[in-house]
Amino acid sequence: MSSSIPFIPSTAPFTPEQRAWLNGYFVGLLSNAYGASADSPLVEQRPLLPLLIGFGSQSGTSEQLAKLLSKEAAKNGFAAEILELNAIPLEKLSQQSRFVIVTSTWGDGDPPDNAVEFWKFLSAESAPKLENLSYSVLALGDRNYSDFCGAGKKFDERLAALGAKCVLPRTDCDVDYEATANQWISAIWSALPKDGVGEGEPHREAARPNFSSDFPREPITPVVTASADASVTTPKFSRTNPFPARLITNRLLNAAGSAKETRHIEISLEGSGLEYEVGDALGVVPRNCEELVAELISLGGWNESTPVPAPDGQTLPLREALITRFDLRKPTSALVDAVAKTEGCERIVNLLSPEKDALKEYLAQREVIDLLSEYPAFRPDALEFTKLLAKLQPRLYSISSSLRAFPDQVHLTVGIVRYETCGRKRKGLCSTFLADRVSDGGTIPVFVQPSHGFKLPKDLATPIIMVGPGTGIAPFRAFLHERKAAAAPGKNWLFFGDQQAASDFLYRDELESFKTNSYLHRLDVAFSRDQKEKIYVQNRMLESAAELYRWLEDGAHFYVCGDAKRMAKDVDAALHKVVELSGRTADEAAVYIQKLKSEKRYQRDVY
Repeated sequence: MSSSIPFIPSTAPFTPEQRAWLNGYFVGLLSNAYGASADSPLVEQRPLLPLLIGFGSQSGTSEQLAKLLSKEAAKNGFAAEILELNAIPLEKLSQQSRFVIVTSTWGDGDPPDNAVEFWKFLSAESAPKLENLSYSVLALGDRNYSDFCGAGKKFDERLAALGAKCVLPRTDCDVDYEATANQWISAIWSALPKDGVGEGEPHREAARPNFSSDFPREPITPVVTASADASVTTPKFSRTNPFPARLITNRLLNAAGSAKETRHIEISLEGSGLEYEVGDALGVVPRNCEELVAELISLGGWNESTPVPAPDGQTLPLREALITRFDLRKPTSALVDAVAKTEGCERIVNLLSPEKDALKEYLAQREVIDLLSEYPAFRPDALEFTKLLAKLQPRLYSISSSLRAFPDQVHLTVGIVRYETCGRKRKGLCSTFLADRVSDGGTIPVFVQPSHGFKLPKDLATPIIMVGPGTGIAPFRAFLHERKAAAAPGKNWLFFGDQQAASDFLYRDELESFKTNSYLHRLDVAFSRDQKEKIYVQNRMLESAAELYRWLEDGAHFYVCGDAKRMAKDVDAALHKVVELSGRTADEAAVYIQKLKSEKRYQRDVY
């Protein structure tokens, strides 16, 4: 008998209880058909229990994890219903007995777009008591951000405040989430309550699988290709096995007089087998600055050849490990604690308690090297030092090209980060890696990160509105090239902004060519420093509110890319105002915007 247990999908027109009964019934039929005995040691009989799985996902990882949970639920005795969090009415939640949330965090500890409305309902004073609900939360985040897993923490705390019972403590996952999430998944099935179940046919449980192979990431599986004399097996390139791509072009986009440094990067994918869709991101695995590593080793008094274990299990010379495997920017909590425990480092101890904000403010201005520089009494050996560092993580960039227009190539639009704090000149890790440390023809380890919520409409006749100031123009350059190559008849409208038209009008020649040839039907620009009063893209939106609303009424999709902290919030507020100016109230505009989101007509790629 197959170990794959069939079950009625959540989209079927049945209640969770009806699905549970049908699941058990069909599994029982199939078990009998295959001659499985009720006494078989590999089979456990028990009813399927209703389980609601809610996900909040911006880039798709949480959604894929939720789908994995749903897939495994029937094998572990549960009839799962999976919904994005915004699609769960609170009255439905109050009727549930088991609920799990899988969510990422967006912006400053905020829920993803498809969980914002759920959070509003859940956090409202009118939210119902949930004393009959048992729940657990799997939170995804990035420790490089201050409010790590902030959305998951909010959901966890609010559910508890409403009387729900946490049956498995919230698990917070960093960028490398697989191992941590695996532990949570393995534990959740036994943690969920088994009581309060109606009658149903028995579920025949297969042996528990190894979840690691099912995680939502590209596995390293062989791809067979043909050669003249034999079949050759080549690896599939992915996050865990990036492709060493060749740099083709590194071109400055800003003109003289600009306060910014933005570069157009072209990378060859020839021979990789990698493909992408517009809206996807490119993962880049950077290398630390060699001068910084040399200074760090000298300051620590270490031998650069000392062997140390890397996070991937390899043992490497210290210098190579620091260049290629460890994050030398934000100090980890383990590093801060180690410094605080060292005699003679009392100053940092004063920052640890009681004011958390003081430590946060202190660390925001510093990197790993600053702690060694400011606390000479702290001098661990090389092995102990590397244990206190975080793993070097890939950086994701919105792809600014189309494979239709540029076969075997991928383009990026990168803002180069350079600044000074505490008397030291700082370099953005990945941006200066691309700008400075990869020579012409040199290699860049890359992989494709698919987007699950930032896509062009399938109907080529659908109009699109794009808002992308600064490097936020990246995916929209890709959209325009894709729509041109596909001869899409749908109209295209772009809002672009930056500081000065003379020096910061990125891709000006291309955009004006698109406009001249009627591939770009409207181009509205806002250069904030070209006049006394600053003008931004949201101002241009309001100036054209009537026409923008007409486009939306004609079915246009609305896209935003760029800064999450300010720009995206200001654009969202302007979009609400645009709808209000059509004659709707603020509440009616909010419903209108939410409908755009639920129909996937309002999509954001913000960071």
